[in-house]
Amino acid sequence: MRPDQRKNDELRPVRLITDYQKTADGSALIEIGNTRVLCAATIDQSTPPFLRGTGQGWVTAEYSMLPRATVTRTPREVTRGQLSGRTQEIQRLIGRSLRAVVDLAALGEMTVILDCDVLQADGGTRTASITGAFVAMGLALKRMADCGALKQLPVKDYVAAVSAGMVGGEVRLDLCYEEDSQAEVDMNVVMTGSGRFVEVQATAEKTPFDDSQLGQLLELSRAGIRRLIEIQKEILPLP
Repeated sequence: MRPDQRKNDELRPVRLITDYQKTADGSALIEIGNTRVLCAATIDQSTPPFLRGTGQGWVTAEYSMLPRATVTRTPREVTRGQLSGRTQEIQRLIGRSLRAVVDLAALGEMTVILDCDVLQADGGTRTASITGAFVAMGLALKRMADCGALKQLPVKDYVAAVSAGMVGGEVRLDLCYEEDSQAEVDMNVVMTGSGRFVEVQATAEKTPFDDSQLGQLLELSRAGIRRLIEIQKEILPLP
Protein backbone atom coordinates (compact mmCIF):
# COMPACT_ATOMS: atom_id res chain seq x y z
CA MET A 1 0.00 0.00 0.00
CA ARG A 2 1.08 3.58 -0.61
CA PRO A 3 1.76 5.74 2.48
CA ASP A 4 -1.47 7.70 1.93
CA GLN A 5 -3.53 4.71 0.73
CA ARG A 6 -3.85 6.00 -2.85
CA LYS A 7 -4.15 3.81 -5.91
CA ASN A 8 -1.01 3.68 -8.05
CA ASP A 9 -2.63 5.78 -10.78
CA GLU A 10 -4.13 8.37 -8.42
CA LEU A 11 -3.01 11.97 -7.90
CA ARG A 12 -2.85 13.43 -4.42
CA PRO A 13 -5.64 15.95 -3.67
CA VAL A 14 -5.08 19.09 -5.75
CA ARG A 15 -6.18 22.62 -4.93
CA LEU A 16 -5.37 25.88 -6.72
CA ILE A 17 -6.15 29.19 -5.05
CA THR A 18 -5.89 32.16 -7.42
CA ASP A 19 -4.80 35.67 -6.44
CA TYR A 20 -3.38 34.36 -3.18
CA GLN A 21 -0.77 37.14 -3.26
CA LYS A 22 -2.72 40.31 -3.99
CA THR A 23 0.35 42.43 -4.77
CA ALA A 24 1.46 40.27 -7.73
CA ASP A 25 0.27 40.74 -11.33
CA GLY A 26 -1.05 37.20 -11.09
CA SER A 27 -0.62 34.55 -8.40
CA ALA A 28 -1.68 31.07 -7.40
CA LEU A 29 -1.12 28.88 -4.39
CA ILE A 30 -0.98 25.27 -5.50
CA GLU A 31 -1.49 22.46 -3.03
CA ILE A 32 -0.78 18.87 -4.10
CA GLY A 33 -1.10 16.66 -1.08
CA ASN A 34 1.16 18.21 1.55
CA THR A 35 3.27 20.07 -1.01
CA ARG A 36 2.44 23.77 -1.21
CA VAL A 37 4.01 26.27 -3.60
CA LEU A 38 3.19 29.96 -3.94
CA CYS A 39 3.60 31.10 -7.56
CA ALA A 40 3.61 34.82 -8.40
CA ALA A 41 3.88 36.49 -11.81
CA THR A 42 5.48 39.87 -12.47
CA ILE A 43 5.31 41.66 -15.84
CA ASP A 44 8.55 43.57 -16.40
CA GLN A 45 8.49 46.16 -19.21
CA SER A 46 11.93 45.14 -20.48
CA THR A 47 13.75 42.12 -21.89
CA PRO A 48 17.15 40.50 -21.38
CA PRO A 49 19.94 42.20 -23.37
CA PHE A 50 20.08 39.42 -25.98
CA LEU A 51 16.45 40.14 -26.97
CA ARG A 52 16.47 43.93 -27.04
CA GLY A 53 15.32 45.31 -30.36
CA THR A 54 13.98 41.95 -31.58
CA GLY A 55 10.34 42.64 -30.70
CA GLN A 56 10.22 39.41 -28.70
CA GLY A 57 9.57 38.88 -25.02
CA TRP A 58 10.84 36.37 -22.48
CA VAL A 59 9.56 34.15 -19.68
CA THR A 60 11.83 33.22 -16.79
CA ALA A 61 11.50 31.83 -13.28
CA GLU A 62 13.03 31.90 -9.83
CA TYR A 63 12.57 29.01 -7.38
CA SER A 64 13.27 28.83 -3.68
CA MET A 65 12.32 26.81 -0.64
CA LEU A 66 11.55 28.21 2.80
CA PRO A 67 13.95 26.94 5.48
CA ARG A 68 11.25 24.92 7.25
CA ALA A 69 9.51 23.66 4.13
CA THR A 70 11.21 20.38 5.00
CA VAL A 71 11.33 18.28 8.18
CA THR A 72 14.81 19.51 9.00
CA ARG A 73 15.74 23.16 8.45
CA THR A 74 17.46 23.99 5.17
CA PRO A 75 19.45 27.26 5.33
CA ARG A 76 18.46 29.95 2.85
CA GLU A 77 20.69 29.86 -0.21
CA VAL A 78 21.16 33.62 -0.04
CA THR A 79 23.16 33.09 3.16
CA ARG A 80 25.49 30.77 1.25
CA GLY A 81 26.11 33.38 -1.41
CA GLN A 82 25.13 31.17 -4.36
CA LEU A 83 22.33 29.02 -5.73
CA SER A 84 22.65 25.27 -5.56
CA GLY A 85 22.84 23.27 -8.77
CA ARG A 86 19.41 21.81 -7.97
CA THR A 87 17.83 25.25 -7.68
CA GLN A 88 19.36 26.44 -10.95
CA GLU A 89 18.16 23.29 -12.73
CA ILE A 90 14.60 23.72 -11.45
CA GLN A 91 14.49 27.42 -12.37
CA ARG A 92 15.54 26.61 -15.93
CA LEU A 93 13.00 23.79 -16.14
CA ILE A 94 10.13 26.06 -15.06
CA GLY A 95 11.20 28.75 -17.55
CA ARG A 96 11.50 26.28 -20.44
CA SER A 97 8.12 24.74 -19.64
CA LEU A 98 6.27 28.07 -19.65
CA ARG A 99 8.04 29.44 -22.74
CA ALA A 100 6.82 26.36 -24.61
CA VAL A 101 3.24 27.67 -24.47
CA VAL A 102 3.85 31.42 -24.92
CA ASP A 103 4.03 33.27 -28.23
CA LEU A 104 7.07 35.41 -27.43
CA ALA A 105 6.53 37.63 -30.47
CA ALA A 106 2.94 38.37 -29.40
CA LEU A 107 4.22 39.12 -25.89
CA GLY A 108 6.41 41.91 -27.23
CA GLU A 109 9.44 43.31 -25.46
CA MET A 110 8.38 42.38 -21.96
CA THR A 111 9.52 39.73 -19.49
CA VAL A 112 7.24 37.56 -17.39
CA ILE A 113 9.02 36.62 -14.16
CA LEU A 114 7.58 33.71 -12.16
CA ASP A 115 8.57 33.42 -8.51
CA CYS A 116 7.93 29.95 -7.14
CA ASP A 117 8.38 29.69 -3.39
CA VAL A 118 7.94 26.32 -1.71
CA LEU A 119 6.07 26.77 1.57
CA GLN A 120 5.94 23.06 2.35
CA ALA A 121 7.70 20.21 0.56
CA ASP A 122 6.44 16.64 0.37
CA GLY A 123 7.68 15.60 -3.06
CA GLY A 124 7.00 17.01 -6.52
CA THR A 125 7.87 20.64 -5.81
CA ARG A 126 9.24 21.30 -9.31
CA THR A 127 6.20 19.81 -11.04
CA ALA A 128 3.83 21.67 -8.72
CA SER A 129 5.74 24.87 -9.48
CA ILE A 130 5.22 24.45 -13.22
CA THR A 131 1.51 23.70 -12.85
CA GLY A 132 0.91 26.62 -10.49
CA ALA A 133 3.17 29.06 -12.33
CA PHE A 134 1.18 28.56 -15.52
CA VAL A 135 -1.97 29.72 -13.73
CA ALA A 136 -0.20 32.75 -12.23
CA MET A 137 1.22 33.68 -15.64
CA GLY A 138 -2.10 33.10 -17.40
CA LEU A 139 -3.92 35.38 -14.97
CA ALA A 140 -1.37 38.17 -15.42
CA LEU A 141 -1.34 38.01 -19.22
CA LYS A 142 -5.11 37.67 -19.52
CA ARG A 143 -5.55 40.84 -17.49
CA MET A 144 -3.15 42.69 -19.76
CA ALA A 145 -5.03 41.49 -22.84
CA ASP A 146 -8.40 42.34 -21.31
CA CYS A 147 -7.34 45.94 -20.61
CA GLY A 148 -5.75 46.40 -24.03
CA ALA A 149 -2.13 46.43 -22.89
CA LEU A 150 -1.63 43.41 -25.18
CA LYS A 151 -3.23 43.14 -28.63
CA GLN A 152 -3.82 39.45 -28.11
CA LEU A 153 -3.37 36.87 -25.40
CA PRO A 154 0.09 35.34 -26.06
CA VAL A 155 -0.71 32.04 -24.32
CA LYS A 156 -0.95 29.27 -26.95
CA ASP A 157 -1.81 26.29 -24.75
CA TYR A 158 -1.98 24.98 -21.22
CA VAL A 159 1.00 23.25 -19.60
CA ALA A 160 1.31 21.12 -16.46
CA ALA A 161 3.73 18.65 -14.94
CA VAL A 162 3.68 15.60 -12.71
CA SER A 163 6.07 13.09 -11.18
CA ALA A 164 5.96 9.32 -11.50
CA GLY A 165 8.24 6.52 -10.45
CA MET A 166 8.83 2.90 -9.57
CA VAL A 167 8.68 2.01 -5.90
CA GLY A 168 8.98 -1.59 -4.75
CA GLY A 169 8.69 -2.70 -8.36
CA GLU A 170 5.38 -0.86 -8.81
CA VAL A 171 4.74 2.00 -11.22
CA ARG A 172 3.20 4.92 -9.30
CA LEU A 173 1.93 8.40 -10.12
CA ASP A 174 2.67 11.60 -8.17
CA LEU A 175 5.19 10.43 -5.58
CA CYS A 176 5.18 11.91 -2.10
CA TYR A 177 8.55 12.40 -0.39
CA GLU A 178 8.49 9.04 1.39
CA GLU A 179 8.02 7.26 -1.94
CA ASP A 180 10.44 9.50 -3.85
CA SER A 181 13.22 8.82 -1.34
CA GLN A 182 12.83 5.06 -1.89
CA ALA A 183 12.14 5.04 -5.64
CA GLU A 184 14.07 2.77 -7.96
CA VAL A 185 13.11 5.03 -10.87
CA ASP A 186 12.21 8.71 -10.67
CA MET A 187 10.51 10.61 -13.50
CA ASN A 188 9.20 14.15 -14.09
CA VAL A 189 7.04 14.84 -17.14
CA VAL A 190 5.89 18.19 -18.56
CA MET A 191 3.13 18.22 -21.20
CA THR A 192 0.89 20.70 -22.96
CA GLY A 193 -2.88 20.68 -23.11
CA SER A 194 -2.68 19.32 -26.65
CA GLY A 195 -0.82 16.27 -25.31
CA ARG A 196 2.68 17.13 -26.52
CA PHE A 197 5.79 16.63 -24.42
CA VAL A 198 7.84 19.60 -23.26
CA GLU A 199 10.27 17.64 -21.12
CA VAL A 200 10.78 14.13 -19.80
CA GLN A 201 13.30 13.54 -17.01
CA ALA A 202 13.70 9.86 -16.12
CA THR A 203 16.46 8.46 -13.94
CA ALA A 204 17.18 5.00 -12.61
CA GLU A 205 18.07 5.73 -9.00
CA LYS A 206 18.67 2.08 -8.08
CA THR A 207 17.47 -0.30 -10.81
CA PRO A 208 17.54 0.23 -14.61
CA PHE A 209 14.16 0.15 -16.34
CA ASP A 210 13.01 -1.24 -19.68
CA ASP A 211 10.80 -0.01 -22.55
CA SER A 212 7.65 -1.50 -21.05
CA GLN A 213 8.17 0.21 -17.70
CA LEU A 214 8.99 3.49 -19.42
CA GLY A 215 5.75 3.22 -21.38
CA GLN A 216 3.77 2.60 -18.18
CA LEU A 217 5.37 5.61 -16.49
CA LEU A 218 4.57 7.84 -19.44
CA GLU A 219 0.97 6.61 -19.63
CA LEU A 220 0.43 7.30 -15.92
CA SER A 221 2.00 10.74 -16.30
CA ARG A 222 -0.12 11.58 -19.32
CA ALA A 223 -3.33 10.73 -17.44
CA GLY A 224 -2.22 12.72 -14.38
CA ILE A 225 -1.34 15.79 -16.44
CA ARG A 226 -4.66 15.58 -18.27
CA ARG A 227 -6.41 15.84 -14.90
CA LEU A 228 -4.21 18.76 -13.77
CA ILE A 229 -4.99 20.65 -16.98
CA GLU A 230 -8.72 20.05 -16.43
CA ILE A 231 -8.31 21.77 -13.04
CA GLN A 232 -6.39 24.64 -14.66
CA LYS A 233 -9.13 25.09 -17.24
CA GLU A 234 -11.83 25.18 -14.56
CA ILE A 235 -10.23 28.17 -12.83
CA LEU A 236 -8.57 29.83 -15.83
CA PRO A 237 -10.60 29.43 -19.04
CA LEU A 238 -8.64 30.72 -22.03
CA PRO A 239 -9.89 31.50 -25.56
